[in-house]
Amino acid sequence: MIKEVIVVEGKDDTAAIKRAVEADTIETNGSAIGEDVLRRIKLAQERRGVILFTDPDHAGERIRKIVAQRVPGCKHAFLPQEKAEHKGDIGIENASPESIREALAHVRTEAAPGEKSEITWEDLMDAGLIVHPEAAERRLKMGKLLGIGYANGKQFYKRCTSFRITKQEFVAAYRAMEAERTGNNEDENGSEGQ
Repeated sequence: MIKEVIVVEGKDDTAAIKRAVEADTIETNGSAIGEDVLRRIKLAQERRGVILFTDPDHAGERIRKIVAQRVPGCKHAFLPQEKAEHKGDIGIENASPESIREALAHVRTEAAPGEKSEITWEDLMDAGLIVHPEAAERRLKMGKLLGIGYANGKQFYKRCTSFRITKQEFVAAYRAMEAERTGNNEDENGSEGQ
């Protein structure tokens, strides 16, 4: 049984979670989150902790942002779009139990406000995640490797800070992304790769 309560968007997401793990859920019933639901999430956070596990789409990110702003200290689970897609529909309800368990095994906890990040804007530029012709595609790959999902440049930086991504994690993900891109799976003799 997962100790934390998992926040999902709807009944189908709850059913998918229950096929994968034993856990309690709170459903937001879409992106129009009411005060009632936010109060329940806040209470769950105070008593058991909360894992936000929303769909990997615009609406899911909006819900995640609203809840995280109103209920600080939540944990986050991210599922790549390709693992949540079925016939053009994107949602947690489409994910396999294995994909759900994998996402829940790699939850990230938000840092306290004002906590300094090891990752800088320069790191993002050097890795081609901003101000690069393929920046969006590169952020998608790095987001998967780091387990923080896809985001635009500003939000990606914020997630690196919020989820305490270390320089070591960042460099390892960068190397894995570059190895995949070039088809070279060998480490480049300890070079920084940036």
